[in-house]
Amino acid sequence: MPSSLTTAVGWVAIGAAAAGFLALLLAIAFFVQIRRVREAQKVLIGRDKDDLVEFALSLQARIDDLHRAVDEVAAGLSRIDKRVDGCLSHTSIVRYDAYEDAGGHQSASLAFLDAARSGVIVSAIQGRDYARIYVKELDRGRPSLALSPEEQEAVDRAMAY
Repeated sequence: MPSSLTTAVGWVAIGAAAAGFLALLLAIAFFVQIRRVREAQKVLIGRDKDDLVEFALSLQARIDDLHRAVDEVAAGLSRIDKRVDGCLSHTSIVRYDAYEDAGGHQSASLAFLDAARSGVIVSAIQGRDYARIYVKELDRGRPSLALSPEEQEAVDRAMAY
């Protein structure tokens, strides 16, 4: 009677035992790997009852709140920009001698304008024995009366800044 290990049945048994042992080793390796993944999940999710989906939803709600706050700030800045554009924020002064006999640059033209080049130009003309003051309006760069070269220089200087 031949030995049971030398027959085909014996070799099949040995192969099955080796495959079973290999399957057992793979099962242990997979078990260890799954355990590591679960530990990593616990670090990410936390040990409380909250899960990752609840965390993502709360994070999305916070992001939505942040977007609303940014929109409110942008709307507020837009309103402030409109108010600032309407303020007299561009000013300048040009000093000059209106007459040859008057020295010391006693005459002056002052420009008070907003961002749209609207505002007033005030000119004070000084002579030896008198002083005159003139006021001209400017609406979007168009004067109500013709501007003198000094008044135009005051407007140009004011808008340069």
